[in-house]
Amino acid sequence: MKYAFIRDHAAHYPIRRLCRAIGASPSGYYAWRNRAESRRSKANRMLLGQIEAVHRDSRQTYGPIRIHRELASQGKSAGLNRIARLKREAGLRTRQALVWQQAGRGRTFEHIVEHRLLRRFYADRPNERWVADITLIPTAQGWLFLSVIMDLYSRLIVGWAMDRKPSQELTTLALEMSLGRRAKPVGLLLHTDQDVQYRTARYQALLAQNDIQPSMSRKGNCHDNAAMESFFHTLKTEHVRHQKYRTFDEARRSLFDISRCFTTYSEGIHTWRT
Repeated sequence: MKYAFIRDHAAHYPIRRLCRAIGASPSGYYAWRNRAESRRSKANRMLLGQIEAVHRDSRQTYGPIRIHRELASQGKSAGLNRIARLKREAGLRTRQALVWQQAGRGRTFEHIVEHRLLRRFYADRPNERWVADITLIPTAQGWLFLSVIMDLYSRLIVGWAMDRKPSQELTTLALEMSLGRRAKPVGLLLHTDQDVQYRTARYQALLAQNDIQPSMSRKGNCHDNAAMESFFHTLKTEHVRHQKYRTFDEARRSLFDISRCFTTYSEGIHTWRT
């Protein structure tokens, strides 16, 4: 990768200066440049281009795990460790998003439960298995956070909430909407990832009050919640990426037309069942 760095910047700086800067020899660089590129090197170069595209499209907010998810949703196979290594060697840094919490109120790092869904992305009846997740919608004013809950029986979105920050209340509001629309489901399993919003005392109490069995993805395993990843990919490629939201309110209004956006997705992959 050192020699690749020299090659990529040779048009702007002298070769010897670049070699001194990264501790390489000019003779080694010229020998490498004249050598035929290996199959592995070519594959890494192509993968790095895909990583850079996702990094750029996400406004530099995606780390290796989310890049791995995005590439997997596009049908591109690459190992998580390989993605992390290439991203690090290319100097692609992730902008960290802040999780806003009120000190001393509901903050917890407990309530991590086992993976009970076991990738069974189907159901024999309504309100048997739900999945939930959070995604980011880009606007000119910043990111809009969207929390969604899906019923795996019909793939219908039963609850959602939007906020300018990834607050603890975001996931709770989505769950409260779902329960308001579906009353009190019996024998329901709700699967999420391990984000702190799903592990607060308030969210866990709401699950317990409604006899909902929680399930969580294993750490760093995006395939454990593939149904939600697929939904977000469809929503963004078929709707969001064709828009340029100037304000949060404009994005909210567009996404509030949720009966069209989300129901179309549901009907497109399953026979409609009420």
